[in-house]
Amino acid sequence: MSVIENIRNPVPASDRAPGVGGPARRTPRALGHTAAGVLILAVLLFPLYWMVNVSLQPSGSAVATPWLPTHVSFQGYATALSEQGPNLLTSLIVALGSVVFSLAVATPAAYALAHFKVRGVGVVLFAILISQMIPGIVVANALYSAYIKLGLLNSIPGLILADSTHGIPFAILIIRASMGVIPRSVVEAARVDGAGPLRAFASIVLPMSRNSLITAGLFTFLFTWSDFLFALTLTTTEDVRPVTLGLYQYVGAFVNDWSSVMATAVLASLPALVLLLIAQKYVTAGAVGGAVK
Repeated sequence: MSVIENIRNPVPASDRAPGVGGPARRTPRALGHTAAGVLILAVLLFPLYWMVNVSLQPSGSAVATPWLPTHVSFQGYATALSEQGPNLLTSLIVALGSVVFSLAVATPAAYALAHFKVRGVGVVLFAILISQMIPGIVVANALYSAYIKLGLLNSIPGLILADSTHGIPFAILIIRASMGVIPRSVVEAARVDGAGPLRAFASIVLPMSRNSLITAGLFTFLFTWSDFLFALTLTTTEDVRPVTLGLYQYVGAFVNDWSSVMATAVLASLPALVLLLIAQKYVTAGAVGGAVK
């Protein structure tokens, strides 16, 4: 049958193959996969729901909490803010400081490893990977001894430096992969137009690496915000205490008032959740930015 005959006499819908020329039909197997996916998602999200549910209860044990918050109370959040507010602020300052410091160190280092002819680049990258495999307790113990001599124990700058030991290597790997696909001709054209090395770096390279910078900054924030080991090792007083350590000690003090404990956990989860929702598209683009030229 010719093309013209096909146009004049189209194939009846009853004779078409499934999914061709019409809406796709859901087979029982596809519906089963969808139901299994929804069930798995519900199981994964149930702890989050239970955390919010318990935080909205007046008070009492989590075992006696009803499945639905029938009597909603925000007393737990009021108690959490009054007791853990300073710790939340400390975590926010340390996390933002770690992001700024990590990007300030990792961005020029990644650019140098990506565009400059440096001997032993492979060795440097291998050393960065090895540094990611060192157990955190080893780093924490070494920093504790050094911090006593330097006077950085129980200080926000000390926590920023400690948490940056996780953020800087990861940021270098992510940003270098993105900067590696930037054509050298673009940077050379800026140099020809009269831009110096720093201006070309700030005006050309950084805007083109925006997705990877946001990705590295977000993960550094998450690393720092969820840190417990450095907070436990490098703080011995209540003057400087991140929310992770405050929540850990809060459980022992308010074990009979789980609404306040769960309210603190909800408040501690909000910054990370908000940042993930805002930067989701940048993270997706930044994670695969250096994979394909």
